[in-house]
Amino acid sequence: GARSPRPRSAPAPLGPGIRGRRGGSDCSPQAGMAAEDEAELSLLECRVCFEPYGPDGQRRPLNLPCGHVLCRGCVGALAGAERLRLECPFCRRLCGPAETSDCRPLLQLLELLGPAGGGLASALGRSGGGAAAAPAGLGLRLCLGGWGSLVNPTGVAACPWSGRLAVAHDGKKRIHVFGPSGFCLRRFGERGDANNDIKYPLDVTVTSDGHVVVTDGGDCSVKAFDSEGKGVLAVREGFCLPWGLDATAKSEVILTDSEAGALYRLAADFPRGELKKCQMIRSRLVSPRAVAVCQTSGAVVVVEHLKARGASKGSTRVTIFSAEMDLIGQMDSFGLNLVFPSRIYATAVAFDKEGRVIVTDVCSQAVICLGKPEEFPSFNPLISQGLSYPVGLSYTANNSLVVLDSGDHSVKVYSST
Repeated sequence: GARSPRPRSAPAPLGPGIRGRRGGSDCSPQAGMAAEDEAELSLLECRVCFEPYGPDGQRRPLNLPCGHVLCRGCVGALAGAERLRLECPFCRRLCGPAETSDCRPLLQLLELLGPAGGGLASALGRSGGGAAAAPAGLGLRLCLGGWGSLVNPTGVAACPWSGRLAVAHDGKKRIHVFGPSGFCLRRFGERGDANNDIKYPLDVTVTSDGHVVVTDGGDCSVKAFDSEGKGVLAVREGFCLPWGLDATAKSEVILTDSEAGALYRLAADFPRGELKKCQMIRSRLVSPRAVAVCQTSGAVVVVEHLKARGASKGSTRVTIFSAEMDLIGQMDSFGLNLVFPSRIYATAVAFDKEGRVIVTDVCSQAVICLGKPEEFPSFNPLISQGLSYPVGLSYTANNSLVVLDSGDHSVKVYSST
């Protein structure tokens, strides 16, 4: 059974807990190896049984509704034989086992570390290397969300004309819509089993006519909601695992199917709730996840997650297609490492207003510009400080850069100063 937690080890509700070091988030070399080792253990092991987390079985990390993370084995042990209710060992909040969910950021971190393990500091690029300081003129204008408002957010999108931001996360109401000032305007997308309920959102986009479209990994569907949060369409076209999506200028949706290795184009009459077409436009991709569409040229960029071989860590590949789905450019982590000062592991991608490819990198905890498709890849760090685990990107109508930071459950908006 699960052992009682040590009182001194009770962590704050950090979800994936990238800043898991007790006593602060000082990442300087002066903090010492002991502090780094403590942070790594605190992050990568269950704080009830003190066994290391793993991607499968009883060691798989699960979120409780309160935000604390336990392994699946401890969740089962605390729930007892009847498996009706369990009490969080840290904050004593009651919940049912069915209310738990995968801690997706921590699972992605385990995937990044790979079967060989390796140090957390090296995996996140904390000790040397990495991107340079952000260019002058780009500053943090707004930070919204945070723990209690957002729970392990997975996707962010900006409305093309209103300046509103839609965020997908693991809370009771899966979609939060924030106004330009950061005030939460609306919450919708109940967690449940009804046709338009959202089981596990993986990404979100907003069409030019204001509809919010979500990929639901829980039942492998794509769901659309109007501006008031009413479900208007649920598409289940034999997807294996729909993951990333982005809206085109014509309100079509380009989405990835990670398990099928495919790219789809979805066209619908969203106001009427009618699906017009769902067509596979590219196959033989390797675990495609994040995707973005250039609003001017129609080019499509995809982040593929390549499988780890042997003891090596997994890597990512950034692939660019023309509007006609012809291959324009492609570069994986190994190739990027030959050009750039540190290994890049991309988790999100976007096009800026000039058609340049922008990616988040969890190794250096940075946002990097890779240039336009015709000059790909170049290297220009845009943000290199203040990020913990960036997993989402978007641009607002006024060209502000929106970064979703799952490490501290927040959305950060940067603009020219």
